[in-house]
Amino acid sequence: MCRHLAYLGPPVSLGSLLYDPPYGLLRQSWAPRDMRGGGTINADGFGVGWYPPGGGDPVRYRRAQPLWNDATLPGLAAATVTGGVLAAVRSATVGMPVQETAAAPFAEGRWLFSHNGVIRGWPDAVAPLAADLPVRDLLTLDAPTDAALLWALVRHRLRAGEDPARAVTETVAAVASVAPGSRLNLLLTDGATAVASVVGHALSVRATGRSVLLASEPLDDEPGWRSVPDGQLVVATAAGLDTRELMAA
Repeated sequence: MCRHLAYLGPPVSLGSLLYDPPYGLLRQSWAPRDMRGGGTINADGFGVGWYPPGGGDPVRYRRAQPLWNDATLPGLAAATVTGGVLAAVRSATVGMPVQETAAAPFAEGRWLFSHNGVIRGWPDAVAPLAADLPVRDLLTLDAPTDAALLWALVRHRLRAGEDPARAVTETVAAVASVAPGSRLNLLLTDGATAVASVVGHALSVRATGRSVLLASEPLDDEPGWRSVPDGQLVVATAAGLDTRELMAA
C-alpha cells in the first residue's frame, strides 16, 4: 500500500530522508512497521521529487525497481540538498502494472502528488468520476492505476482554481462516496505547502517551527513525532501545521 513522505523547511540532503534515518524510506521499502493490512513490503518502484534551491519546477527521479536495488540514487541523494521533498516507495495493488510511470510522485508544474492506499471496486466503482474528466486527461494518465486517476481528479480541481486543501478534500469525499472502504491517504505539495489526507492508513508528523515532516510512519524514534488520527486533513508549511476534520475542511 506504499509509504510516502513530504518535507518542507531549511535545505537538507535527500539522503537524510531516504537513507540515513533508521526507519527512512529505504528501510520502509523492505521492513515497514505500520502497513495496516495493506501488503508486506514496498518493492514495486519508488520516486523522489525535490525543488531546486534556486527555484523552478521540481525534479523527479522514478524507477520501477525496489529502492534498495538502485545503485545511482544513494550518491545523488547524498549530494542533493533541497528545502522541499515528496518521496514514495510503492507496493502495487494486485492487477496493477509495475512500471516507472506508475510510481509517485506524479507531477504537473509546481505540484507533486502521491497516494498511499487503494480504491475499492477498481475500476468500476470510480468510472462515473472518471467520466467527468476531460477525455485528454484519461488518454494521458501516467498509468492505468488508482493512484494515477486520483492525481487526475485532484489536478482537475487545481486547474479549476481550487486551493489545494479543498482539491484534496473534495476528491477524497467523491471517491469515498462511490467506493466505500477505500484507503485514501493523499499527499500533495507545491514546495511551500503540503496537504495530506488520512483515510485508512497511518500518517505521522513532526514540526519544529522551522520545518515540517509528514510521513506514513516515523523515520526514527526521536521525540516530536505525532500520529494523525484517521479522518483528518493536515495542511502544513515549514512554519507549522493545521489539522482539521477532513470532511469539514
